[in-house]
Amino acid sequence: MRPSRGVPRFLAFCAVAGVLAAGVAAPVVLGAGVLSNQVADAVDGISATLAGSEQPLVTTVTDRDGTPIATLFDQYRLPVTAGQISPAMKAAIVSIEDRRFYDEGGVDVKGMVRAALHDSSGGSTQGGSTITQQYVKNYLVNVVDRNDRAAQLADQADTIARKLREAKIAVQLGQTVSKEDILTGYLDVVEFTGNIYGVGAAAHAYFGTTPDRLTVPQAALLAGMVNNPSLFNPYTHPDQARQRRNLVIDAMVGTKALTAADGATAKAAPLGVRPGGPDVPSSTCLGAAPDAGFFCQYAESYLIRSGFIADQLETGGYVIRTTLDPRVSRIAKDAVDANVPVTQDGVANTFAVIRPGQTTHEVLAMVANRNYGTDPARGETATNIVAGAGNVFGAGSSFKIFTAAAALESGKAGLDTPLPNQAGQCFTQPGANEYTQPYCVQNDGVHYPDPISLRDGLATSPNVAFVNLEQQVGMPAVLDVARRLGLRNTLTTNDAGAKPDPSSPDPQYSQPQSQYFQDKLSFTLGNSPVSPLEVANVPATLMSGGTWCPPDPILSVTDRYGHDVPVRRQACEQAVPPGLADSLLNGLSQDTVSGTSAAAAAAAGWHHADFGKTGTTQRSESVAFVGGVDDYAVSSMVFADGPHPAEICPGPPVHLGSCGHGAFGGTVAAPPYFHAMNEILGNRPDTPIPAADPAYLRARA
Repeated sequence: MRPSRGVPRFLAFCAVAGVLAAGVAAPVVLGAGVLSNQVADAVDGISATLAGSEQPLVTTVTDRDGTPIATLFDQYRLPVTAGQISPAMKAAIVSIEDRRFYDEGGVDVKGMVRAALHDSSGGSTQGGSTITQQYVKNYLVNVVDRNDRAAQLADQADTIARKLREAKIAVQLGQTVSKEDILTGYLDVVEFTGNIYGVGAAAHAYFGTTPDRLTVPQAALLAGMVNNPSLFNPYTHPDQARQRRNLVIDAMVGTKALTAADGATAKAAPLGVRPGGPDVPSSTCLGAAPDAGFFCQYAESYLIRSGFIADQLETGGYVIRTTLDPRVSRIAKDAVDANVPVTQDGVANTFAVIRPGQTTHEVLAMVANRNYGTDPARGETATNIVAGAGNVFGAGSSFKIFTAAAALESGKAGLDTPLPNQAGQCFTQPGANEYTQPYCVQNDGVHYPDPISLRDGLATSPNVAFVNLEQQVGMPAVLDVARRLGLRNTLTTNDAGAKPDPSSPDPQYSQPQSQYFQDKLSFTLGNSPVSPLEVANVPATLMSGGTWCPPDPILSVTDRYGHDVPVRRQACEQAVPPGLADSLLNGLSQDTVSGTSAAAAAAAGWHHADFGKTGTTQRSESVAFVGGVDDYAVSSMVFADGPHPAEICPGPPVHLGSCGHGAFGGTVAAPPYFHAMNEILGNRPDTPIPAADPAYLRARA
C-alpha cells in the first residue's frame, strides 16, 4: 500500500512541535538533519533583518505653512500604538486567528499538531500559525521582501523549512516582545486590500474612523478580511464579506469576548462601509490640488536630484515642507485660469513665482491653466510644463535680456548707447561660409527710431537693434550669460526641448542648445524651447544683486521620528556683478510704463514700480512676460501645447486661430501678471527700482 503523502508532513510537524515545545534555541535537527543547515543559517539573519527593517509609511508633502498638499506612498499605512486600537478590534483578531495567543510562546504546538493530523488525513489544508508567526510572515512579505517577488514567494512557500524558520523566529519574538506589541505590530503590517496596510489605514479607508473607535461589526469585518483580502472585500464580494464577518462575531462569542445577545445584534448590522469604495488618498503628486500639482512634482524631482531615491520618498514617512505659498499659488492659478480656460484646446498658460535672495531662491508658485493629471479632456497633462522645457516655441524677445546683459558685461554697449536700428537688415551668421544664407530680420512696425538707445530698446523691443548687438557681442558671450542668469537646464536640452540624441544626424536633435545656437543669431529672438520656471529665475537672479541660486522648492525634510534630514543643495553663484544687475533692472523698468505692456498695465490699473520684458515668437505660437516687482520674480507664458500648434489669438477666450495680428506678450501674457500681482501686493508700499550704475550707462569697448 502506498503511504499517504501527508504522513511525512505529520511527522515533521510533530518533530517541530516537540522541539519548539522544549524551548530549544539551537539549530534543529529533523531526522538526518536535512533542514538543519537551511534553518540555522537563516534564522539569525532574518531576525536581524526584521529588527532593522522599517515599515513603509506615507510621506506627506506640505506647503510652507505645514498644510498637506499631497501624499507619496507605496503602501497606505497609518501606524498606531496599542492604545490606539479598540478592544473590539483586538478581540476580533485574536478570536478568529489565534484564540490561545495570550498563553502560547509564539508557537501553538497543539494547533500545529492538529493541523498536521488534519492535513495527513487528506482533508483541506488547515493553518496552525499563531498571530506571532503570521506577524513574521507578513513582515517578511510586506516589508522586508516587498520589492522581491521571488523572496515573497519563498516567504509563503508551503514547505517544512519555511514553517520551521518562521516558527523559530516567532519563538524568539515571543521571548523578547510583549504580547501587546506583537498584536499591534501584526495589525500594523497586515494587508487588507489593494494598497491598504494596517488597521489605522483600514479604519479610515473603509469606515472613515480611527482604529480606537472601531465597533464590533467594523472590527469583525476587518479581522475577517486578513484571511483573504480579495475574497472578503466588502465592495467586490459583499456576501462573502458578511458571512466572514459573522463568523468572526461567532468566534468572539465563543471566546466570551461578546455575549450571545451582543453577537446577534452585531451580526444584524449592515456592513457599513463607505459608499463607492475605500477612501484612499492618491499615492503621487497627481492627487495634489490644481494649484499645487506641478509644484509637488518639481519638489519630488528636486529631492531625487539631491540624492533621495524615489522608493525612499514613497516609503520613508517623511514630512516634506515646501516653499509653496498657498495664497500666492491660489491667486496665480486664478489669474491663468481667467486668462486661458483650463480646457481651452491647444493653449497653455504657465505662471511661476520665485522669491529672490542671495542665499536661496524660494519657489512660491508653479501653476498653469492646465492641471497636473492624466486626463487631457479635463485640461490635464502629466508633463511638468512649468518646470521642464515645456514651452517648445520659446519666450520670444524676452531673451533680449541676455543680449543686453552680455553687452553691458563686455562693454559693447551701455544703457544710453545708441544702437543701429534699420527697419530691416540681413546679417552674416557666425562661422558662415559662401553657401550660408544670411539671417534677415525686420522690426515689427515702422515706428522705431534709428538709432535707438539700449534702454529704449528694452522697452519697445526692436529686433534689428538686438540682433545687431548680439552679433557684436558674440554668441558665446550671450549663451554664457543666459546660462549664468538662469537657463541652466534649458540650455542642456536640444532644440526640441528634449535630451540630446547623439545618434541623430540632425544637430537640432543631437546637440544641446548651448552648442546648437553658437552660430545662430536667432537666439536673442527667443525661438528655442525653454523652462518657464528657469525663465522666472532670471529676474530673481537680477533682483538678488546678480546672485544665481537654483529654484528651490524645499524648506525642510523630517523623517518619521521628527529628525531633520539634510538636503543637498546646489550652491549659489555670483552670476554677474551687482552693478550690472541693478543697471539691467533699471533698464527694464519702462516696459509697463511706456513699453510693450504699457496698455495692458493701464487697463489693469497697474501702478507699481516694476520691471519687465515681453516676448512674442514670429508666428505668435508663444508669448511671454518676464519681470518682477517688490520681492517677486515672475514669468507668465502662453503657448501652443496641442498636437496641431497654430497662431495664438487674443481673447476672450485666448485661442488658436488665424487672426492675422496674433497675440503679443504685452496683450496676452502680461495680463495674468497684472491680475495676480495686483491682488498679491494690494496697497503695500513699493520697493524702488535700483538706480543704474554709471559704469554701465555707456559703452566701454
